[in-house]
Amino acid sequence: MTGWIGISLGDVTGIGPEVTLKALASEISTDDARYLIVGDAPLLRELNSRLRLNLGLETYQGPGSAGRLCVANPLSQSLPQGMALGAAPAAHAAVAWLEDGAKRCLRCELDVLVTAPVSKDAIIRAGHAFVGQTEFLSQLAGTDRTVMMLLGQDDHERWLRVALVTTHVSIKLLPQQITQPKVELAIELAARACRDLGLASARVAVCGLNPHAGEGGQMGDEEQTVIAPAVRAIQARGPDVTGPLSGDAVFHHALRGDYDAVVAMYHDQGLAPLKAVAFDTGVNWTLGLPFIRTSPDHGTAYNIAGQGIANPSSMIAAVRLAKQLARARG
Repeated sequence: MTGWIGISLGDVTGIGPEVTLKALASEISTDDARYLIVGDAPLLRELNSRLRLNLGLETYQGPGSAGRLCVANPLSQSLPQGMALGAAPAAHAAVAWLEDGAKRCLRCELDVLVTAPVSKDAIIRAGHAFVGQTEFLSQLAGTDRTVMMLLGQDDHERWLRVALVTTHVSIKLLPQQITQPKVELAIELAARACRDLGLASARVAVCGLNPHAGEGGQMGDEEQTVIAPAVRAIQARGPDVTGPLSGDAVFHHALRGDYDAVVAMYHDQGLAPLKAVAFDTGVNWTLGLPFIRTSPDHGTAYNIAGQGIANPSSMIAAVRLAKQLARARG
């Protein structure tokens, strides 16, 4: 591919810059893709030197830039050195870079956007109304029909693909947040994702919300009043979907190949099993955006930032998935 892969640099006081450069050092020789990092050039050049990666970082001159690895910064000034973890200037920059990368995608200047980790807490403390990168990008793109999917494979190359009906929602608010339209959307986009990935089938399993999928209404009725009607509605349209199923067993069956994707009702229901089998290589893919967006499935890891020991496997996987999806879209 010859298009541009965009990467927003995230919170520079975390491990985002490190895993980004390490991933690019791993990937840049594998194809002819061009990479645009939206971030701080002096910081990246210093880190590139310190990690001894020998990447040729060039200043972005527009889509016609000759270099394969460029940096652009929409901010007028570089960030100060020696900032504290989660410092406000870093949080402001992370939001600005995320916005700039997304707008470049909407202008078709970038084929995809890979987003390095940010700290929601730091961004909120810096004064931004911020729920998460997925929600921020959805609002910027003018759509509320997006779904977070997490993908990863275990040591035996068995995949889990998990789409979430809700994301960053308090447990006590879940019953009100899980609606039939949201469940239908997650199922629909999960099935479409299987097709976008080129899978031979698109068998989708849908979790219940309550233990044992509610035990016929004995432990909650959301399965009967919301989830099952959503499943039946999607089945009527043709997709191969099953549920609601007990969340304590469905991931075992998905991992052994009985299903191609699972729709989970809430964040930890889906991410706990995903991270159990693919902690270092999981990828976050936002379904339903008008552009491709992936990200590593980990946070800023402040506890190891600046030590040069961050594992880039999840960022590598995010870049590879982004390129795969861009190739599939032509």
